[in-house]
Amino acid sequence: MKPTIVLVGRPNVGKSTLFNRLTRSRDALVADMPGLTRDRHYGHGKLGSKAYLVVDTGGFEPLAKDGIMHEMARQTEQAVAEADAVIFLVDGRVGVTALDKEIANKLRKINRPTFVAVNKSEGLNRGVVVADFHELGLGDPVAVSATHGEGVRSLIEEVLEPYAEPDEDATEDHALKVAIVGRPNVGKSTMINALLGEDRVIAFDLPGTTRDSIYVDFEREDKRYTLIDTAGLRRKGKVFETIEKFSVIKTLQSIEDANVVILVLDARQDISDQDAHIAGFVVESGRAVVVAVNKWDGLDAYQREQIKGALEAKFKFLDFANFHYVSALNGQGLNTVFRSVDAAYKAATADLSTPRLTRALIDAVARQSPPRTGAFRPKPRYAHQGGRNPPVIVIHGNALDRIPDSYTRYLEHTFREVFKLKGTPLRIQYNVTENPFAERKAPETNRRKPKREENATGKPARSSAPKANGAKPKAAAAVKSSDTRSPQRRQSATAKAKGRTSKG
Repeated sequence: MKPTIVLVGRPNVGKSTLFNRLTRSRDALVADMPGLTRDRHYGHGKLGSKAYLVVDTGGFEPLAKDGIMHEMARQTEQAVAEADAVIFLVDGRVGVTALDKEIANKLRKINRPTFVAVNKSEGLNRGVVVADFHELGLGDPVAVSATHGEGVRSLIEEVLEPYAEPDEDATEDHALKVAIVGRPNVGKSTMINALLGEDRVIAFDLPGTTRDSIYVDFEREDKRYTLIDTAGLRRKGKVFETIEKFSVIKTLQSIEDANVVILVLDARQDISDQDAHIAGFVVESGRAVVVAVNKWDGLDAYQREQIKGALEAKFKFLDFANFHYVSALNGQGLNTVFRSVDAAYKAATADLSTPRLTRALIDAVARQSPPRTGAFRPKPRYAHQGGRNPPVIVIHGNALDRIPDSYTRYLEHTFREVFKLKGTPLRIQYNVTENPFAERKAPETNRRKPKREENATGKPARSSAPKANGAKPKAAAAVKSSDTRSPQRRQSATAKAKGRTSKG
């Protein structure tokens, strides 16, 4: 069992920077802005052969009674309750603050090993930096620099010293990654909390509450999942803050990292073009998708029909996905959503045999042949699987580069029906067979006689070949080309000409 190490401290002391250092990643957003991290963020780290789980928390303000800061404090307290060890991070350049003392009072009341790490101590005298923090009463402080890595290794070695090395034979099962995406304030975090049965992530009636992508592991019906709570995606023209731009990037990365995506829509808002843009990116990424229309409770029959009509108009390209009408707040319909998630992942990773693919292709061509383009008609011959998640079908044949998009969609629907591929996009690639003798063809020759060369005066040059039997080539050529009389008349005319010559 991996020990869990929780990072605690007031806002903007470098907890997320240390989290990235310990996990050797860039999973946590880092910026010079207090209160950037809000939810608990879990990551995996390893020191030598010892593995551990590290938890990044939001800025801890124990005295907050309401608002987003109170929700962040509740998340930190839950993380500390689950911790095996706590690293209390303070700012060495600012010194001990009143908020640091309040946090220390909270930590002294829990029965957890606590280590004080004085951050931002690079370039300073370590003995002087840590001197003031002894008054917190939590043991000897350790000077570190999360940005440069100074002192971090010795700190983690001290934290992990009581824990034995893990069993080498222990292996981790693969967890199905499910990303929950959508516009801001559609109920993504509420859905995750309903699935987990606890307030794992902050669900607040304020757009943009979630800023980072939060990975949450859980089990459901003996199956392991990793839920990914993402920041809401707004239209590009409405994204101005730098932090929100980074949140959008993290959301897009989470979509590509997931196996299945749950697209959450708000039934009480108009189905917008932004919803369609998000769905389009999911399909282009090749991820299996399930659509959950949230806040379905409380709508009358007329409103529900209007919403279904809008969905049919906006999401024609998602005809392969399952649509569910749910209420995340009440937990209504979430069981069917996860049944569709399992079915979509199974379809995305299905094994499509070459004989069945080829038979399905031949049957489809027999029902409807590809349209002729010019003198050629494309001839698909056989197919095989070229990839999974999403499924890729490679078709071989002649002149396949002339197949129109409409016929490609016809083949997609055919393969979906034959192999029951519900919930996943499908990609078709054409492998065109080339003529192996194309390069051996002799160049085409010009059958017309070449033009006679011209001399300097622009007139055709006379042939230098010797005249045969004293005949005049020019006159003979003229007679041959212009005389159209019959042979008998030409013979008679020739005899008369000889007689006149002899008399003269």
